[in-house]
Amino acid sequence: MGDSMRQSRRDLLVASATGVAGLAFGSPQVQAAATAAIGGGKAKSVILFFLCGGASHLDTWDMKPDAPAEYRGPFAPIRTSAPGVRLSEHLPLLAKQAHHLAVVNSVGSTVNTNDHHAGYYYNLTGHVPDVTFRTLGNDRTPMPDDWPFMGSVVGSRRQQRGPLPNAITLPHMPSKKPYTRPGQFAARMGVEFDPLYLDGSVDEPLRFQAPSLSLSDAFTKDDLLTRQRLLAELDGARQTFEASPQVDIWKRQQQRTLDLLLASETTNAFDLEREPATLRDRYGQTVNGMSLLLARRLVEAGIPFITVFWKENEKIKDACKSAGGWDTHGNNFNCLKDHLLPEFDRCFSALVEDLHNRGLLDETLLLVTSEMGRKPKIGDPRSGGESGAGRDHWTHCLSVLFAGGGVQGGQTYGSSDRFGEYPADQPLTPADITKTVYHATGTVDLEGRDAQGRPYQLLAEGEPITALF
Repeated sequence: MGDSMRQSRRDLLVASATGVAGLAFGSPQVQAAATAAIGGGKAKSVILFFLCGGASHLDTWDMKPDAPAEYRGPFAPIRTSAPGVRLSEHLPLLAKQAHHLAVVNSVGSTVNTNDHHAGYYYNLTGHVPDVTFRTLGNDRTPMPDDWPFMGSVVGSRRQQRGPLPNAITLPHMPSKKPYTRPGQFAARMGVEFDPLYLDGSVDEPLRFQAPSLSLSDAFTKDDLLTRQRLLAELDGARQTFEASPQVDIWKRQQQRTLDLLLASETTNAFDLEREPATLRDRYGQTVNGMSLLLARRLVEAGIPFITVFWKENEKIKDACKSAGGWDTHGNNFNCLKDHLLPEFDRCFSALVEDLHNRGLLDETLLLVTSEMGRKPKIGDPRSGGESGAGRDHWTHCLSVLFAGGGVQGGQTYGSSDRFGEYPADQPLTPADITKTVYHATGTVDLEGRDAQGRPYQLLAEGEPITALF
C-alpha cells in the first residue's frame, strides 16, 4: 500500500471503532458469544474507577490509628454516615455517602515484580501475572494471548444497544507509550471486544473525543455520505487485510465505525455542555470529575461497562514526587491532602449522590480500585527515606470500594493486619473481586474457545463475595 493510501486510511478511520490498541494487540484467538447473560445480578452497568499509580489504602479507607506513627501517618479517621465504615478525614463528602459503600480491606494482590504493569494486569483481569512480567519488566507490553479485561468479558456477554459499544474507557489509555499497561484489552477474546477509548484533557476537561473516530480536517459527515468516495477509501484500506484471518473482523469494525460516526447518539452522549453548570461544579470541573459525569451519561445510554482511569496531572508531579497521580513515592501526605483526596472526594461522592438521586445506583455497580496499595512503613529510600515522607509500592495488600448494583452499603468486609501490611480476616484476591463484578452483572457464562474451537474458562479462579449483596 502506498504512502498516500496509508495516510488516507489513517485520517479517515485510523484503526477501528475500538481504538488503535485493538489491531496492535488483539489477534483474535477466541470467539466469545455476544449474548446476554442470565444470572442473579442487578447491575445493568458497571463504572470502574481505577486510581492509577497505586492508591494508599492506609491513608484513605483502611486507616490504622492505633499503629505506630511510622505506619499510621498524620491522618485521622472521620465519622461517617455508616457506623461500620471508617474513612480518612480528607474524605468529608464521601463520608456523607458511606451508607452506600462497601469497603473491602483484605485484598492480597501480591505480584513478584511489585510493580505497576503486573498490578494493572492482576487487578483488571483477575489473573496472576505470568513469568514474562518478571523477565520483561516495563517492556512487558500487552500481548495477544493475555487474559481479557473484565470489562471486555462483561461487554461481550451483552447484546449491543444502539451504535455505542458495550465497553468504553476514558479519559486515557494508561500508560504513556511505549509502556502501555497490560490487562486493559480483550486480548485473546479478540479485537472486537476491546473498549472504545475516549481521550480527555486536563486543560479542557469538558472535551472528550475518540481518537479512533477522528476525521481529518478535509472530511465532514457530509463527505461520509458520499457513497463513492467512502467506498473508495474503505476498499483501499481493506486491501492489506484481505489475506489476513482478521478480515471478517475488520469488515465488522468498518461498519461499526461508520455507524458511530454517523450516529447522533455518539455526539449527544459525549456532550457535557448539556449538563447543568451546578452539577458540573458538584463533580468538580477537572478531567477526572468530568470523566465520572460522562460515565453517568453513558450509564443512561445503556453502556454495560465504563472504565475511568484516573488521569495524572503533570502540574503537580513535583509536589507529589510522582507523575502527578497516586504513585506517591515522596511527600505522600501533602500530595494526598492538598491534591488527590480533595479531587477524588468531590467527584466520586458526586457520582454516588447523582446516581442515587436519579434512581440508577441500585442498577449500577461502582468499583474503586488500583494496581496496588502503598507500603505501610513510611519512607521510600528512592525519595529521601523517612524524611521524604513517601510510601513505596506495595502489592501485598489493597482495599477496594463497592457501591450500588445490589451491594449492601454501610459495611466493611475483611481486614488487614495491625500495620496494614497483609490481609488478615477474610483474605481475598483480585480474582474474587473480578468474580464479584461478574456476579453483580449476571455474567455467568465464562466459557471461551480457542482457535481450534476448544472450550476453556476465562477465569477459573476466585469466588464472588456474595456476603456483600
